[in-house]
Amino acid sequence: MSAATRMRRLDPDASIIVIERSGFVSYANCGLPYYVGGVIADRESLLLQTPESLDARFALDVRIGSNVLLVDRDSREVEVQGPTGEVYRLPFDFLILSPGAQPVVPPIPGIENAYTLRTVEDVSRIALAVANKPDRAVVIGGGFIGLESAENLIHRGIPTSIVEAQEQLIAPLDYELAVLVHEEVRKHGVDLHLGTGVVQINPDQVTLSDGTVIESTLVICAIGVRPDISLAQSAGLTIGSRGGIVINEFGQTSDPAIYAVGDVAEKIDAFDGESTLVPLANIANRQGRVAADHIMGRPVREVTTIGTAIVKVFDLTVAVTGWNEKRLVAQGVPFQAIHTHPGSHAGYYPGAEEMALKLLVHKPEGQILGAQAVGRSGVDKRIDVIATAMKSGLLAPELADLELAYAPPFGSAKDPVNMLGYIAENLLSGLTKNVQWYEVDALAAAGAVILDVRNVEEFADGAIPGSINVPLDDLRTRMSEIPDGPVMVYCKVGQRGHTATVLLRENGFEAVNLDGGFTTWSAVASSKGLVTAAKG
Repeated sequence: MSAATRMRRLDPDASIIVIERSGFVSYANCGLPYYVGGVIADRESLLLQTPESLDARFALDVRIGSNVLLVDRDSREVEVQGPTGEVYRLPFDFLILSPGAQPVVPPIPGIENAYTLRTVEDVSRIALAVANKPDRAVVIGGGFIGLESAENLIHRGIPTSIVEAQEQLIAPLDYELAVLVHEEVRKHGVDLHLGTGVVQINPDQVTLSDGTVIESTLVICAIGVRPDISLAQSAGLTIGSRGGIVINEFGQTSDPAIYAVGDVAEKIDAFDGESTLVPLANIANRQGRVAADHIMGRPVREVTTIGTAIVKVFDLTVAVTGWNEKRLVAQGVPFQAIHTHPGSHAGYYPGAEEMALKLLVHKPEGQILGAQAVGRSGVDKRIDVIATAMKSGLLAPELADLELAYAPPFGSAKDPVNMLGYIAENLLSGLTKNVQWYEVDALAAAGAVILDVRNVEEFADGAIPGSINVPLDDLRTRMSEIPDGPVMVYCKVGQRGHTATVLLRENGFEAVNLDGGFTTWSAVASSKGLVTAAKG
């Protein structure tokens, strides 16, 4: 609809026909899970336009309940089956394919007993099932839609389990941030089954690959989506390596008269220029506008993606942009990871909430490769600032230069984004060195001194096993107590650890700082049941 309405604004006389298979057009599918939970009470509020309103405002001929059977490229026609079964042909000068994506439905015995959540019709069926008050629900898949579905089922008072084949929820997150999401969903009563899959669905129970049987009368399949390329394949259009339609910078397919936009089309990754699939609303809308402009002879800019996304998980906000650490490692890209745990605004102003931020920086050039954020407040604006900086080509140290709005209720004089820039500058310049949470065990095994520079009370509440405690303010006078050899320093979040690391290095120690401090390390340790109590 973005393409159709844009074309109408550019040409008042063009014949523009929209063919839609379902009974609804221009609806807010991102809001569908919230209708299940009753957060959005009126289904009609999700229906942004109707065929009648689109005709009245834009003179668009919108035909719902109609299915395109084939695309005849030679005659430049599409064959359509209408809502009453009649079949007819429509000629075209230009054709835009936007069939979207189809839910992934694995060949599990009994999968016909599960619901998918993709269309208004889907959500209507689920809402009816929820109204029948099922005793328990199972959501298959721990991605964005799966989590939104589970949250809204909990809102309806339905005990809910999530089954996820991977060892974590929300695949774009790295593990140390994903564990924060695991804690949140469990706190709200969701039963998590990670690292296992569904092997059988019966009308009243679900069997998992690890032998667990969950009593359930409502199953939602939210494993993911794949591009609906059936029309493109039958028309002989080029399909890419990722399973979507290949398009150029103008949205054209291998047939210049045929365009493809939205979830069906492969996108270009802004970092490596390779094809990718990013089923997100903003880039789909952007592609629709670009295709319309090109058809109408206007200049266009190429659409690339960094994959910025956000999701509400109960009281948490989870946001990502760019590449994660797993992908960087897999691709062999040299990087520097930075973890911080800042407040959402000035700590002395009431209501500040701690968040977890992770920045991934190319080493040594400083290009921002990705970022992740989890928290209760202020996450959205930080990830948006970083995403904007990435698209603008700013280097990580230049985040320190951003002049961001500040007043105590909204931020800090050194905003969390600015602080990421300062830390990146220190690390890339060689002023200090850090290590990651997953390197601690190897350092300890190699004989490194594990030095906790928090105060005595913090140390007593919990510490990395084998640590010695010398508070930062005592370090200058007690440096002789630190054994010779490599030293790994840590504090709560890394700030005091940085100061201590610089001081130790100035005094001849081979010192490194634990990135993200005890907060990052303990989040993972707690999830694995590791002992974090201090000695003695």
